[in-house]
Amino acid sequence: MNVRTPDHPVTDLFVERWSPRAFDGAAMPERDLKTILEAARWAPSAFNIQPWRFVYALRGEDAWQPLVELLNPFNRDWAQHASALVFLFTDQEVDGKDGKPNRANGAHSFDAGSAWAHAALQATALGYHTHGMAGILKDEIHEKLGVPVRFKPEIAFAVGRRGDANQLPESLQSREAPSGRKPLTEIAFPGRWT
Repeated sequence: MNVRTPDHPVTDLFVERWSPRAFDGAAMPERDLKTILEAARWAPSAFNIQPWRFVYALRGEDAWQPLVELLNPFNRDWAQHASALVFLFTDQEVDGKDGKPNRANGAHSFDAGSAWAHAALQATALGYHTHGMAGILKDEIHEKLGVPVRFKPEIAFAVGRRGDANQLPESLQSREAPSGRKPLTEIAFPGRWT
């Protein structure tokens, strides 16, 4: 495995987290998944609206295959070997108060990213790996999962223990390692964009 080295000191958890595609398919205790989702529940959100919602299944449950089938074919091929699948939705509206109509929530996707990051880091702390996927069948999700239209499907993520990379198609085997990051100087600018 590649060694990741941060440019500045950070807690190990941040560099230990990465997104493999090879999962071993082992059963995952529901309490571990609930701990991961509990961490996501404590994410910050604009005005503390907490717009995130999750639909999940553990491998072997009746709900498992319907969730697998809502991944695009590329993701379905490898994610079906995970121990859990979670779909993340966000509420695009803020409920109106005092007779006022609902209004758009401009920060819902940003807040969903915060919840996803909390879940991914908690999974890493428990010895699991996660892999987020934008490749989901967004046009089918609302109907098949009974999700109200105001909730936007953001991503799905697979959770599990690492499996053997040789189970992946040859084209993905070489990518089964932690990726690097751009240097901080490329993404953070003091005072003005440079």
